[in-house]
Amino acid sequence: MGAQSSNSKGGTASKASLRAQIDALGPWFHNLHLPGGVQTAPDHFLGGDFPSFKWQQIQPFVPADLHGWRVLDVGCNAGFYSLELARRGALVLGIDSDEHYLAQARWAAQQFGLERRVEFRRMQVYDLANDETGFDLVWFMGVFYHLRYPLLALDLLARRTRRLMMFQTLTMPGDSVYDATADCAIDDRAALLESGWPRMAFIEHRLAGDPTNWWAPNHAGVQALLRSSGLRVEARPGHEIYLCAPDPAAALGRTLFEAQYASALGLPRGRE
Repeated sequence: MGAQSSNSKGGTASKASLRAQIDALGPWFHNLHLPGGVQTAPDHFLGGDFPSFKWQQIQPFVPADLHGWRVLDVGCNAGFYSLELARRGALVLGIDSDEHYLAQARWAAQQFGLERRVEFRRMQVYDLANDETGFDLVWFMGVFYHLRYPLLALDLLARRTRRLMMFQTLTMPGDSVYDATADCAIDDRAALLESGWPRMAFIEHRLAGDPTNWWAPNHAGVQALLRSSGLRVEARPGHEIYLCAPDPAAALGRTLFEAQYASALGLPRGRE
């Protein structure tokens, strides 16, 4: 009985120490289920177990074996998705502009024993302009609508996507798609008012109290944006989530803005 009591106290002390470390690294946006059953944000303001409930929708669309895959997690936050993908065997680079979340992610990787499979760097997505490394899977969730220059970021990432991109963004309500978007006359633009015309709302001030919520495309707009960057939508794992793959035919359209892209990135003319 004495030994059993000692082990019980030791387990309690260990959980108390872990909770103290979690609190010191807080606040947390990702609720991570750490070894031993301790969670980082069990009372998440979004309700439910975030982002685990999203992962349950998405994970059937991700290969179970990612050994040999190189993954880029853009806006990795505390590393929930980076760690899940590393568990499947991927080598993951997680990037974020906030050192607070990166500190959480590095600490969490150690708790799971995954620090050799994941690397976390403080970077803006636009910093990828100086690195032409390709990735088998680009994880681009929860970031697009926070970017002042979203299409430039999407173009950068599409060119670095070898196999798949998991894309998620805040959207406008509705799933309608207006098919006749190939052209319209300069003096007859009524089609642009159709509910399914690809469009993106600009948020000048705040949405949900957040001044970094800049954009909300509609469903048709998301598809059009992805196509224009050279990607094809393969599936919709969940609400506002799109699984994409490179599309050589769609990528041909990039020649129309190649000079602008190169100029924006300070690249020599004709270089990607």
